[in-house]
Amino acid sequence: MTGLLKVRDKEIEIGKRTYIMGILNMTPDSFSDGGKYNTLEKGMERALKMIEDGADIIDVGGESSRPGYKPVTAEEELRRINDIVKKLQEVNTIVSVDTMKSKVAEESLKNGAHIINDIWGLQRDPDMAKVVADYGAGVVIMHNKDVAEYDDLLKDVISFLEKSIDIALKAGIKEENIMIDPGIGFGKTLEHNLTLMKRLDELKVLGFPILLGTSRKSMIGHVLKLDVNERVEGTAATVAIGISKGADIVRVHDVKEMARVAKMTDAMVR
Repeated sequence: MTGLLKVRDKEIEIGKRTYIMGILNMTPDSFSDGGKYNTLEKGMERALKMIEDGADIIDVGGESSRPGYKPVTAEEELRRINDIVKKLQEVNTIVSVDTMKSKVAEESLKNGAHIINDIWGLQRDPDMAKVVADYGAGVVIMHNKDVAEYDDLLKDVISFLEKSIDIALKAGIKEENIMIDPGIGFGKTLEHNLTLMKRLDELKVLGFPILLGTSRKSMIGHVLKLDVNERVEGTAATVAIGISKGADIVRVHDVKEMARVAKMTDAMVR
């Protein structure tokens, strides 16, 4: 995939290299680092470190999406992320907000965010697509499912993403604003996740930049029988394979290490 990805006043040259999205969880209960960075000072310190280590995008989350997570109100989500989204405007980075609520998306875009990362691919909140369109923001359209059952895994994932893309375009989101994400770990078994990784290049048929989020996920834990904080090598394997299969952006916790993995993989495959 080559071309320009536009996210408000910023541009990303797709195809030139792999871009790194650093995860900033402003939540008390995220699966990997819940509660570590949920104050403005700690969050900002973490964001600046990730930028220094090679993050091109900071993805701010105010609600955990771990299995069995407790939903929070839009107000609580905004309370957690508003200050950091505003503060990040002081540094030269692209700010993404991980939310499935249009109210949170709108407030974040008012505060200067560039991308909305929606784990339900614009299919849960009927107002989400219009909010993104109104601001000319970038959007990550992710595949998700309540139950891990499929007639044909790749066909079903592509069909869901096509529906989301249709919603986006009808709402006025431009093609140049859209990224797709197969949703590793969301509504999928271990076998589903491994199959999606193996066949990731089949998503290229949709013609949009591919974002991949595998960092420290249970797929790695199941294969390696390791706790969440011991999954850096497993994550590295998924990042390398993902890039070789067409991923343009990788969403990670371990920015310094994965930026190195991406740079080395790019040298071989781009």
